[in-house]
Formats: sequence, structure tokens, C-alpha cells
Amino acid sequence: MNAWDYLSAKAGQLLETTAFPSMQAGNLIMIVIGMIFIYLAIAKHYEPLLLVPIGFGIVVGNIPSVPGMPLSVYDEGSVLRYLYFGVERGVYPPLIFLGIGAMTDFSTMLSSPKLILLGASAQIGVFLTFLGAIALGFGPNEAGAIGIIGGADGPTAIFLSSRLAPQLLGAIAIAAYSYMALVPVIQPPIMKLLTTKEERLIRMKPSRQVSTRERILFPIVAFIVCTMLAPGAIVLIGMLFFGNLLKECTVTDRLAATARAAMIDIVTVLLGFCVGASTSAPYFLKRESIMIFALGALAFAIATASGVLFAKLMNLFLKDKINPLIGAAGVSAVPDSARVVHMVGQEADPQNFLLMHAMAPNVAGVIGSAIAAGVLWSQLAS
Repeated sequence: MNAWDYLSAKAGQLLETTAFPSMQAGNLIMIVIGMIFIYLAIAKHYEPLLLVPIGFGIVVGNIPSVPGMPLSVYDEGSVLRYLYFGVERGVYPPLIFLGIGAMTDFSTMLSSPKLILLGASAQIGVFLTFLGAIALGFGPNEAGAIGIIGGADGPTAIFLSSRLAPQLLGAIAIAAYSYMALVPVIQPPIMKLLTTKEERLIRMKPSRQVSTRERILFPIVAFIVCTMLAPGAIVLIGMLFFGNLLKECTVTDRLAATARAAMIDIVTVLLGFCVGASTSAPYFLKRESIMIFALGALAFAIATASGVLFAKLMNLFLKDKINPLIGAAGVSAVPDSARVVHMVGQEADPQNFLLMHAMAPNVAGVIGSAIAAGVLWSQLAS
């Protein structure tokens, strides 16, 4: 064999060990989608802490593996497979809930308990979408995992999917986080359509001062009540209220600071990256994924509309009217949904400050989505 033939043979062997021979059109499509996610995060500031890890994970997950080399989240023995274990087994979501609890102030909700109903009403989107998914041919477990997208809570959606429909986990997680990122785009048109200008001008009374004792007792009492009603929510609700107790009891400030800062950042990075890496085209680009995205959009729209309409219904019986816009914050996208409510309210009246009022149904929505997940898991697992 002369030198030319030898070099040609080696060049052919080198090409075979690259990703190019296995690259398919689906992989290229997903890589473009990942780059779009990164663009939206950087240029439009749509949930950058989520979309940058997810977007880059999508790019990583769609570089084809070389035969014989375990590289992807689906290859036994690969490093990404070990990192993905936290997603697949539902380990990461409770840790994120711990951090959320440590950074959440429930005072606005405690100062006006009636606003909890708005967080509960937004969960209507979860159960209507559950029925819609069954009507479209999904099994009960798959429908339950899809329906929870309406809660607009990515960790909850991932946790329930890992329990009920792990084969749909990637599509459900991407759908849930996509709609969370698009809260400023999706919610305002629905809010304006369902309210009059007079309703958007309603000013609410300032929240009352909540005592330290109330703030300490709340996570303990609320955990017992919620988990007695929905035992399936013990893990998520337990970590949420444990984190909140660390924050409010004032004697574990160091633990609370770690939970709401370093720990939640680390878990968010791992969760987002691994979810993105799981969207390899052969596993993700299916008819079911498109249906999940469509049902997820419907769930989110129904949840937003339900909160607004329920607020209008409450006003029929309340002496002190509430601004119906805050009903849209009943979904669990904290704090973006509350910010959107504040923004839409200020378009009608620049001196109307709805942010803190909107935080009440917003944090109630976090609790509500976890309870909804627990109810679905309890019913469908039996």
C-alpha cells in the first residue's frame, strides 16, 4: 500500500469516527431549536436562567453518538446518563422546590387568604387538559403528565412525568419551560380580552402586616393540611414548606441562604441542561411531541383565563373588589406571571401597583400545582 492509499484509508476511518455520518435532518432541526432558545434567552430575556441551559443541552443532545461510545443520556454508562438520573427519577424537582420555598414570602397570601382561591382556580386548566388528552387518545397516565403543564411549573411537570409517563418526559419538560418563558407573550392578550378597562383600573387595599408567628406556623400547618388532602404531594409540598420554614424561623438563615442561592442554581443548571440533552431527535421529533405542545398551550391559556374569570366571579360577592388581572397570576410561573399582571395593570393606570397583590395567587399557584400533581399521581397510580 502506497502512502496515498494509506492516507485515504485513514481519512475514511477518521470520518467514520466523527458525528457527520450519523447526522440526520432531525438533529439539525433540534440544534436550530436549541439555538433559538439561547437567542430568546439572551436577546429577549425570556427566562434566561432556564432557556440557556435547556437550549445548550438541546444542542449537546443532538450531536450523534459514535457507535460503541456511550455519550448521550440514553446510553448506559455515559456521564450524561448519570446526570440525567436526577431528572429521570424525580430527584431535581424537590430540590428546586426547597430553594423556591426558601426564597418565597407567603405574607401577601396570608394577609388576604381569599386570594388563595385564584391559585386554586387556575388549576382548572390542568384537569380540563387531562380530559382533552384522553379524548385525543393518550392513556390516563400520559394525560395526567400532559395536563400538569397547565400549572406552568416546570419542576412539577418533570416530577409527575417521571412518575407517570417517563417516555414523554422530554417533550413535557420542554413544553412546560417554553410556556413559562413565554408568559409575557401568552398572558397579556388573554387578560385584556377577558377584562374591561374599568376592571383593570381597580385599585386594591394595601396588604395587612403579617406577624412572625403566622409566617412560622404557616408552612407547618399548610403542609399537614395539604398532604392530608393529597398525600402524593408530600415530596414537593414538603420540600417547599421546609424551605420556607428555614427562611421564616430566623435561626437557620445560613441554610436558607444556601437553599435559595447556591443549591437552587446548581440544580437548575443540571436540570435544564439534562432536559435539553434528552431531546435527541429520534426520541423527541414525534407526533406525540407536537400534540403535547398544542395541549400545553391550551392548558396554559385555560389556566390563565380561569384565574381571571374566577376573580370576576368573586367580585360579585365582595365589598372590596379585587382587580381581575391578578387572577392570571394563579399559574405557578413565579414571579413572572405576577410581573406581567403588574405590567398590564400599569398600562391602564401607571399609578396602580399590583405586583404584591399578584404575588398572593402566584405563590398559591405553586402550592396548587403541586397538590394537583399529587392528586393525579394518587389517582392514576392506584
